[in-house]
Amino acid sequence: MYHRVLPRPDPLLPSLPDAQTFDMHMAQLASSFRPVSLPKAVEGLELGTLAPRSVCVTFDDGYADNHDVALPILRLHGVPATIFVAPGFLDGSYMWNDGVIETVRRAGDTLELDDLRLGRYRTQTWRDKQQAVAAILGQLKYRPVSERAEKVEALQSVTGTRPPRALMMSQSQVKALRDAGHTIGAHTMTHPILTQAPDAVVGRELADSKSYLESLLDEPVDLFAYPNGNPDRDYALRHVAAVRAAGFKAAVNVSWGYADSGTDPFQLPRIWPWDRTPGRFTLRLWRTYLSGPGEVASV
Repeated sequence: MYHRVLPRPDPLLPSLPDAQTFDMHMAQLASSFRPVSLPKAVEGLELGTLAPRSVCVTFDDGYADNHDVALPILRLHGVPATIFVAPGFLDGSYMWNDGVIETVRRAGDTLELDDLRLGRYRTQTWRDKQQAVAAILGQLKYRPVSERAEKVEALQSVTGTRPPRALMMSQSQVKALRDAGHTIGAHTMTHPILTQAPDAVVGRELADSKSYLESLLDEPVDLFAYPNGNPDRDYALRHVAAVRAAGFKAAVNVSWGYADSGTDPFQLPRIWPWDRTPGRFTLRLWRTYLSGPGEVASV
């Protein structure tokens, strides 16, 4: 599971791979494992024909660098990917967490947010800013979508900053990824955490994201990724049922582990590879391969 591939290392986002690291990841996958598309993997799990050491590459959210940076590397190594897009952020919008990140990036030596009930932070060094981002995101992540948006807008107003408007993909970039042989999946329209949203809102988010992408691409969109994706905490069994009822054929979460023939196709696990050396990256994949299936929602 990836979100972004940066053109170069970013001291504020140390957990995200840059192009060089992602190139190493894809080279290792191509040489040591069997990269397959997620649709083929789902079919293979169902039929019992999926080969050992099969691995799928996925991206969440729909960042523009999936197209600009990751796509040439995927093409170089012949690795197929699935990109889960939240269409509400296409064509110039941005996700709430990026509003926070880019505001902290531009902060001076201190960031005083007492009036917003978000605390006060020293922001002199990159480490300071990393800690400030983590603290603010932690306070806002599980608040309602509208409240999160209001807080981010107020934060930007207080600091006089605005995030870049080219972080997320355009419609044409989504189409270009599809035309290059990659799969587009849905990730809701606006990325609400499903357990924090009314069931009616969840239903609209699922249906609207699916229909939007199908209209854009003129083809079925069968795959879904749960926002945030932690079983029980971020989605529950009723949301698994809602995804199935919306017409999707499979879905992924962020439970660490692998999928086998007994895994619920609507709760496929993924891992987040942050390793910076080929040996550690490959070791993490093998440990995952030997660790057992990932966790699923139970309530």
